Amino acid sequence: MKTLRLILGDQLNSDHSWFNTVDSEVIYLMAEMRQETDYVKHHIQKIVGFFNAMRSFCSEQEKNGHEFIYFKINDSHNSHKLESLIFSIVKEKGIEKFEYLQPDEFRLDQELKKLCDVLEIPVEYFDTEHFYSSRDELSQFFKGKKQLIMESFYRMMRKKHDIMMVNGQPDGGKWNFDHSNRKKWKGTPNIPSALNFKKDVTIITNEIEKSGVNFFGNIEVNNFQWPSTKSECKELLAYFCEHLLIHFGDYQDAMHTEQKYLFHSRLSFAMNIKMISPKEVIKHVLSYYYEHTVDINISQVEGFVRQILGWREYMRGIYWKEMPNYKTLNKLKNHNPLPDFFWTGKTKMNCLQKSINQSLDDAYAHHIQRLMIIGNYALLTQIHPDAVDYWYLGVYIDAIEWVEITNTRGMSQFADGGIVATKPYVSSANYINKMGDYCKNCHYKHSKKVGEDACPFNALYWNFLDQKKEYFQNNQRMSMMLNLLNKKDKEELAALKQRAQEVITNPDNF
Repeated sequence: MKTLRLILGDQLNSDHSWFNTVDSEVIYLMAEMRQETDYVKHHIQKIVGFFNAMRSFCSEQEKNGHEFIYFKINDSHNSHKLESLIFSIVKEKGIEKFEYLQPDEFRLDQELKKLCDVLEIPVEYFDTEHFYSSRDELSQFFKGKKQLIMESFYRMMRKKHDIMMVNGQPDGGKWNFDHSNRKKWKGTPNIPSALNFKKDVTIITNEIEKSGVNFFGNIEVNNFQWPSTKSECKELLAYFCEHLLIHFGDYQDAMHTEQKYLFHSRLSFAMNIKMISPKEVIKHVLSYYYEHTVDINISQVEGFVRQILGWREYMRGIYWKEMPNYKTLNKLKNHNPLPDFFWTGKTKMNCLQKSINQSLDDAYAHHIQRLMIIGNYALLTQIHPDAVDYWYLGVYIDAIEWVEITNTRGMSQFADGGIVATKPYVSSANYINKMGDYCKNCHYKHSKKVGEDACPFNALYWNFLDQKKEYFQNNQRMSMMLNLLNKKDKEELAALKQRAQEVITNPDNF
């Protein structure tokens, strides 16, 4: 039976069972489509990263004997719409059956279901064979329970997959070493240089520019750092284990002006487009750890495993449990627009200037920069979650909606009202100063609350608590901060609120 199989841009799993056997009756379809480049405005490195990896994947599988039809962004016969591409190939090639891998974006999942309803040939879908959990595993696990708690899901996953378990108990005697993972990096230990693949992506970049795709951000076309093949992903994983894992956990929440990557693996892009699987990553990390237990503390490894086995799988489960309504949630009723400096990086607040410019330069920022600098500011200034989602989904090379929206609208902006997080992740300048050195050379003073040289985060923080106090009055995790708010001197609070309104009204002047 002549079969057409669809491979989406984030389904580059060369270990999928589809590729175990070469079949002359099977044709694979891949396409670079304006449909996908244009639904939000993307960073140029994100578009290049996807296209480069997709082309490498197609080339590798063709060398293995599989037949591919691949549409590049500027191909004259590329309609740039998934439906019309599939229908035209079905007709042209006399296709008798259509098969696809389940998409991880709700939007594409719905599109393919509708398309299959009108295709006049048999249709079958398959699992991507990537994640530890199924789409509905989280929903089933929490069925009948009032609250979703990541830690309980994480422990179940550890037990189910026998990861870091010894005789039914957690290795090291604890499930979670998070309290050991909050150190500020002060110049030591030494941070090895990040592994850079130094690719020349001039051709792809020129093709994207000629196609008319509207993008933003910066790129060094002769020095593109992101992997595009499975072998490069393995190289990046090995580099992390050999050079960075030893201090990963300690400094995973740290921030530093001169150190963009610290001890982070930068494997998220590779995993999110499925060039490398979470199972392979965790297996390799644990294997390396158990061979080097004299040098590497278990807290370094558990923190890394928790991010992948716990948080990543948890966020995907919430996405499929709560969509499509999740995308519309705005429980705190925030409606302010996104400041211009999110696109230019021009602000006098050093933490934001460094974090946003890094995002614009590298299409990357680590999770604390995303959550406690950029996301913190967005929530405190009460920016509409739609605008925040749009920016985050576009700017980061690893951002795919299932993982972006749950982290942004949920964890970062609390727009879901507490589905993901039990309290909003907001802070004054004190936390930013505690975890990094951004405040050291800032235009503003982190210790001051009001006045022209006072850090805007301080006034914004107390203003947010005051404006949202009714919403959080029954939240036990907010009780301490609301008690402190209630004890504030009225004149001091009024001055803080006035300062906050100046920032909110004219954000690009700060």
